[in-house]
Amino acid sequence: MKAMILAAGRGERLRPLTDKLPKPLINVAGKSLVAYHLENLAAAGIDEIVINTAWLAGKIHQQLGDGSNFGVSIQYSDEGVALETAGGIINALSLLGDEPFLVINGDIWCDFDFSALKIQSTLITKSKLQAHLILVNNPEHNQQGDFSLQDKLIKNTGSSMSTFSGIGIYKPEFFAETKSGASPLAPLIREKCEENLVSGQFHAGLWTDVGTIERLQTLEDFLKKNPV
Repeated sequence: MKAMILAAGRGERLRPLTDKLPKPLINVAGKSLVAYHLENLAAAGIDEIVINTAWLAGKIHQQLGDGSNFGVSIQYSDEGVALETAGGIINALSLLGDEPFLVINGDIWCDFDFSALKIQSTLITKSKLQAHLILVNNPEHNQQGDFSLQDKLIKNTGSSMSTFSGIGIYKPEFFAETKSGASPLAPLIREKCEENLVSGQFHAGLWTDVGTIERLQTLEDFLKKNPV
Protein backbone atom coordinates (compact mmCIF):
# COMPACT_ATOMS: atom_id res chain seq x y z
CA MET A 1 0.00 0.00 0.00
CA LYS A 2 1.24 3.46 -0.93
CA ALA A 3 0.72 6.49 1.27
CA MET A 4 0.20 10.16 0.50
CA ILE A 5 1.04 12.95 2.94
CA LEU A 6 -0.81 16.20 2.31
CA ALA A 7 1.71 19.02 2.57
CA ALA A 8 0.62 21.74 0.14
CA GLY A 9 -1.30 24.09 2.41
CA ARG A 10 -0.27 27.62 3.40
CA GLY A 11 -0.87 27.22 7.14
CA GLU A 12 -2.40 30.65 7.68
CA ARG A 13 -3.26 30.05 11.35
CA LEU A 14 0.35 29.15 12.12
CA ARG A 15 1.78 32.40 10.86
CA PRO A 16 4.34 33.85 11.31
CA LEU A 17 6.00 30.41 11.59
CA THR A 18 4.69 29.40 8.18
CA ASP A 19 5.78 32.60 6.45
CA LYS A 20 9.18 31.04 5.84
CA LEU A 21 8.56 27.36 6.60
CA PRO A 22 5.99 24.91 5.20
CA LYS A 23 3.63 23.70 7.90
CA PRO A 24 4.74 20.01 7.74
CA LEU A 25 8.33 21.07 8.41
CA ILE A 26 7.50 22.83 11.66
CA ASN A 27 9.45 21.24 14.49
CA VAL A 28 7.79 19.74 17.54
CA ALA A 29 10.09 18.49 20.28
CA GLY A 30 13.08 18.49 17.91
CA LYS A 31 11.46 16.76 14.96
CA SER A 32 9.31 17.99 12.06
CA LEU A 33 5.67 16.97 11.86
CA VAL A 34 6.24 15.18 8.57
CA ALA A 35 9.24 13.31 10.00
CA TYR A 36 6.98 11.71 12.62
CA HIS A 37 4.72 10.47 9.81
CA LEU A 38 7.59 9.16 7.69
CA GLU A 39 9.13 7.28 10.60
CA ASN A 40 5.79 5.76 11.61
CA LEU A 41 5.04 4.72 8.03
CA ALA A 42 8.47 3.12 7.66
CA ALA A 43 7.97 1.23 10.93
CA ALA A 44 4.65 -0.06 9.57
CA GLY A 45 6.32 -1.31 6.39
CA ILE A 46 4.70 1.36 4.20
CA ASP A 47 7.65 2.75 2.30
CA GLU A 48 6.27 4.17 -0.97
CA ILE A 49 5.25 7.74 -0.19
CA VAL A 50 3.77 10.54 -2.28
CA ILE A 51 3.92 14.09 -0.91
CA ASN A 52 2.04 16.95 -2.54
CA THR A 53 3.56 20.41 -2.33
CA ALA A 54 2.73 24.02 -3.18
CA TRP A 55 3.70 26.60 -0.55
CA LEU A 56 7.51 26.71 -0.20
CA ALA A 57 7.75 23.39 -2.03
CA GLY A 58 11.49 23.66 -2.53
CA LYS A 59 12.13 23.52 1.22
CA ILE A 60 10.20 20.25 1.49
CA HIS A 61 12.18 18.76 -1.38
CA GLN A 62 15.44 19.94 0.16
CA GLN A 63 14.76 18.63 3.65
CA LEU A 64 13.17 15.28 2.78
CA GLY A 65 14.93 14.45 -0.49
CA ASP A 66 14.17 11.01 -1.86
CA GLY A 67 13.18 9.74 1.59
CA SER A 68 16.14 7.40 2.01
CA ASN A 69 17.13 9.02 5.31
CA PHE A 70 13.77 7.88 6.67
CA GLY A 71 13.82 4.41 5.15
CA VAL A 72 11.18 5.25 2.52
CA SER A 73 10.96 6.30 -1.12
CA ILE A 74 9.34 9.69 -1.75
CA GLN A 75 7.75 10.97 -4.96
CA TYR A 76 6.48 14.54 -5.15
CA SER A 77 3.29 15.90 -6.65
CA ASP A 78 4.04 19.59 -7.13
CA GLU A 79 0.92 21.71 -7.55
CA GLY A 80 2.29 25.22 -7.86
CA VAL A 81 -0.91 26.59 -6.36
CA ALA A 82 -2.55 24.41 -3.70
CA LEU A 83 -5.49 22.42 -5.05
CA GLU A 84 -7.21 21.74 -1.69
CA THR A 85 -7.44 18.23 -0.33
CA ALA A 86 -9.43 16.31 -2.94
CA GLY A 87 -7.86 18.27 -5.78
CA GLY A 88 -4.39 17.46 -4.49
CA ILE A 89 -5.16 13.77 -4.26
CA ILE A 90 -6.67 13.68 -7.75
CA ASN A 91 -3.59 15.46 -9.11
CA ALA A 92 -1.41 12.70 -7.61
CA LEU A 93 -3.48 9.67 -8.68
CA SER A 94 -1.01 8.71 -11.41
CA LEU A 95 1.65 8.29 -8.71
CA LEU A 96 -0.61 6.37 -6.32
CA GLY A 97 -1.46 3.42 -8.55
CA ASP A 98 -4.58 1.30 -8.95
CA GLU A 99 -4.86 -0.11 -5.41
CA PRO A 100 -6.30 1.53 -2.28
CA PHE A 101 -3.89 4.06 -0.81
CA LEU A 102 -3.45 5.76 2.55
CA VAL A 103 -3.78 9.55 2.90
CA ILE A 104 -2.54 11.46 5.96
CA ASN A 105 -2.91 15.15 6.73
CA GLY A 106 0.56 16.63 7.08
CA ASP A 107 -0.46 18.90 9.95
CA ILE A 108 -1.56 16.27 12.47
CA TRP A 109 0.39 14.36 15.10
CA CYS A 110 -0.77 10.96 16.33
CA ASP A 111 0.34 7.62 17.73
CA PHE A 112 -1.83 5.61 15.33
CA ASP A 113 -0.34 2.30 14.13
CA PHE A 114 -0.49 2.54 10.36
CA SER A 115 0.25 -1.18 9.96
CA ALA A 116 -3.31 -1.86 11.17
CA LEU A 117 -4.62 -0.38 7.94
CA LYS A 118 -3.05 -3.00 5.70
CA ILE A 119 -5.87 -5.40 6.55
CA GLN A 120 -8.45 -2.68 5.92
CA SER A 121 -6.91 -2.04 2.52
CA THR A 122 -7.44 -5.69 1.61
CA LEU A 123 -11.03 -5.63 2.89
CA ILE A 124 -11.83 -2.53 0.85
CA THR A 125 -10.34 -4.10 -2.26
CA LYS A 126 -12.69 -7.07 -1.93
CA SER A 127 -15.83 -5.02 -1.24
CA LYS A 128 -17.97 -2.25 -2.72
CA LEU A 129 -16.53 0.16 -0.15
CA GLN A 130 -14.51 3.05 -1.54
CA ALA A 131 -12.92 4.48 1.61
CA HIS A 132 -12.08 3.77 5.25
CA LEU A 133 -11.65 6.64 7.73
CA ILE A 134 -10.12 6.92 11.19
CA LEU A 135 -12.20 8.86 13.72
CA VAL A 136 -11.00 10.33 17.01
CA ASN A 137 -12.45 12.02 20.09
CA ASN A 138 -13.71 15.53 19.45
CA PRO A 139 -11.10 18.16 20.34
CA GLU A 140 -12.08 21.45 21.95
CA HIS A 141 -12.12 23.25 18.61
CA ASN A 142 -14.54 20.73 17.03
CA GLN A 143 -16.91 19.67 19.80
CA GLN A 144 -19.77 18.98 17.38
CA GLY A 145 -17.74 16.33 15.56
CA ASP A 146 -17.83 15.42 11.88
CA PHE A 147 -19.21 11.90 11.48
CA SER A 148 -20.64 9.01 13.43
CA LEU A 149 -19.62 5.36 13.31
CA GLN A 150 -22.53 2.95 12.97
CA ASP A 151 -22.06 -0.78 12.31
CA LYS A 152 -18.56 -0.04 11.02
CA LEU A 153 -19.90 2.48 8.47
CA ILE A 154 -19.26 6.22 8.55
CA LYS A 155 -22.47 8.25 8.71
CA ASN A 156 -23.03 11.99 8.38
CA THR A 157 -25.30 12.13 11.42
CA GLY A 158 -25.84 10.16 14.61
CA SER A 159 -26.31 10.29 18.35
CA SER A 160 -22.56 10.10 18.96
CA MET A 161 -20.39 12.20 16.66
CA SER A 162 -16.61 11.96 16.34
CA THR A 163 -13.93 13.92 14.51
CA PHE A 164 -12.27 12.82 11.28
CA SER A 165 -8.58 12.39 12.08
CA GLY A 166 -7.25 13.25 8.63
CA ILE A 167 -6.21 9.61 8.15
CA GLY A 168 -8.01 7.49 5.58
CA ILE A 169 -7.72 4.84 2.90
CA TYR A 170 -9.23 5.53 -0.51
CA LYS A 171 -9.78 3.57 -3.69
CA PRO A 172 -8.92 5.54 -6.84
CA GLU A 173 -12.56 5.17 -7.90
CA PHE A 174 -13.57 7.29 -4.88
CA PHE A 175 -12.43 10.28 -6.96
CA ALA A 176 -13.60 9.05 -10.37
CA GLU A 177 -16.52 11.47 -10.71
CA THR A 178 -14.67 14.53 -9.38
CA LYS A 179 -13.10 16.87 -11.91
CA SER A 180 -9.46 17.84 -11.61
CA GLY A 181 -8.64 21.22 -10.16
CA ALA A 182 -9.08 22.71 -6.70
CA SER A 183 -11.73 20.89 -4.67
CA PRO A 184 -12.27 20.04 -0.98
CA LEU A 185 -12.52 16.49 0.37
CA ALA A 186 -15.27 16.81 3.01
CA PRO A 187 -18.25 17.22 0.61
CA LEU A 188 -17.08 14.20 -1.36
CA ILE A 189 -16.81 12.09 1.79
CA ARG A 190 -20.31 13.12 2.84
CA GLU A 191 -21.67 12.18 -0.57
CA LYS A 192 -20.06 8.74 -0.41
CA CYS A 193 -21.36 8.25 3.15
CA GLU A 194 -24.91 8.73 1.88
CA GLU A 195 -24.24 5.82 -0.49
CA ASN A 196 -22.85 3.62 2.35
CA LEU A 197 -19.47 3.44 0.64
CA VAL A 198 -17.30 4.53 3.59
CA SER A 199 -16.29 2.33 6.51
CA GLY A 200 -14.39 3.44 9.58
CA GLN A 201 -12.82 2.74 12.93
CA PHE A 202 -12.17 4.70 16.10
CA HIS A 203 -8.72 5.58 17.41
CA ALA A 204 -8.74 6.18 21.14
CA GLY A 205 -5.05 7.04 21.36
CA LEU A 206 -3.16 10.31 21.01
CA TRP A 207 -4.05 12.71 18.22
CA THR A 208 -3.62 16.44 17.65
CA ASP A 209 -4.56 18.74 14.81
CA VAL A 210 -1.62 21.15 14.91
CA GLY A 211 -3.58 24.00 13.38
CA THR A 212 -2.70 26.93 15.63
CA ILE A 213 0.26 28.28 17.59
CA GLU A 214 -1.52 27.36 20.83
CA ARG A 215 -2.04 23.72 19.82
CA LEU A 216 1.54 23.52 18.60
CA GLN A 217 2.81 24.71 21.98
CA THR A 218 0.55 22.26 23.82
CA LEU A 219 1.92 19.38 21.75
CA GLU A 220 5.50 20.61 22.27
CA ASP A 221 5.01 20.65 26.03
CA PHE A 222 3.44 17.19 26.00
CA LEU A 223 6.19 15.57 23.93
CA LYS A 224 8.94 17.11 26.03
CA LYS A 225 7.37 15.45 29.08
CA ASN A 226 6.45 12.25 27.20
CA PRO A 227 9.15 11.54 24.57
CA VAL A 228 8.24 9.10 21.81
